[in-house]
Amino acid sequence: MQIRFKRKSRAMGAIVLSVLITTYLASCGGQKSESKDGAAVPGNPAPAFSLTDIDGKTHSLSQYRGSYVVLEWINFDCPYVRKHYESGNMQSLQKEFTEKGIVWLAINSSAEGKQGHFSAEEIRQRSEKLGANYSAYLLDTNGQTGMAYKAKTTPHMYVIDPEGSLIYAGAIDDRPTSNLKDVEGATNYVRQALEASMAGKPVPKSKTRAYGCSVKYAG
Repeated sequence: MQIRFKRKSRAMGAIVLSVLITTYLASCGGQKSESKDGAAVPGNPAPAFSLTDIDGKTHSLSQYRGSYVVLEWINFDCPYVRKHYESGNMQSLQKEFTEKGIVWLAINSSAEGKQGHFSAEEIRQRSEKLGANYSAYLLDTNGQTGMAYKAKTTPHMYVIDPEGSLIYAGAIDDRPTSNLKDVEGATNYVRQALEASMAGKPVPKSKTRAYGCSVKYAG
């Protein structure tokens, strides 16, 4: 009986040890994955980038250090983008915060030949027709900046604080439709994040699920 008990104890010990090792390895694997994907996670430094606008001027994130920066992934032909521009929602939000000194950068990651890829002149004309109030419209034709931020949809919104940390990533609001009528009464996550942070308060929602058309990357 004593021998059986010892064998049973050793077997149980081996099982417990195996479970502990498996749990530890899984934990390590999770930490690696989180670290690898952490570049575009709220609370981390926002990925650096340098892109040209439609006039050929270069804009680097580093040059806006000390200011709040909003990044808006854009595609004029996407019905979800049209929802926020045809309703005037996006322009009024841009105007409201750029007047407070916030830098608002629209970024287009549509590859050449894909939906949403336009000439500089067409972008200029469309921007003027819509009355857009972004600080600059940036071209990310190779998609490197979009992929660094893991931008998946248009629109996909990001807010960066004056220290260069990402404080919000996700949808513009809580109404994931292309219906213009859904703009009214929606909770605007971008406004919410900016107002909270500018008041020295925690951002209520730092990450939400973005909605819209897929970003038209190359390939």
